[in-house]
Amino acid sequence: MTPVGQYRDSIQLSENALCVLEARYLRRDAQGKLCETPDQLFARVARAITHAELLLGNREQGARWEERFHTLLSSLDFLPNSLTLMNDGTPLGQLSACFVLPIEDGMESIFTTLREMALIQRSGGGTGFSLYQCRL
Repeated sequence: MTPVGQYRDSIQLSENALCVLEARYLRRDAQGKLCETPDQLFARVARAITHAELLLGNREQGARWEERFHTLLSSLDFLPNSLTLMNDGTPLGQLSACFVLPIEDGMESIFTTLREMALIQRSGGGTGFSLYQCRL
């Protein structure tokens, strides 16, 4: 049974928004059961996005920016792209949604690019191709 509506205490989301979050963005355990709430999703993304502040600044700055970013997310004033919501703070960590792949005029290049395209699309990214090197 889908737990739609159980999050209303922490974040005000419509039924449709909850359904989309549950279907696409909230983490699931090995058995496929939801193991993340919308607030935990926003906390995961905020923590991962502001990780650079810990590397380049200090713990206090990192905590301040994490809190600010979490507030933006949970108030729905700002939402990043789908791949950031799905992958930030996870082992995959792929945040880019679009990739342009170079392709040359030859079987090896074509099939290497095809493999790269398949891997990118499997992880949710989109692909385009640069035909600059091809002889038309």
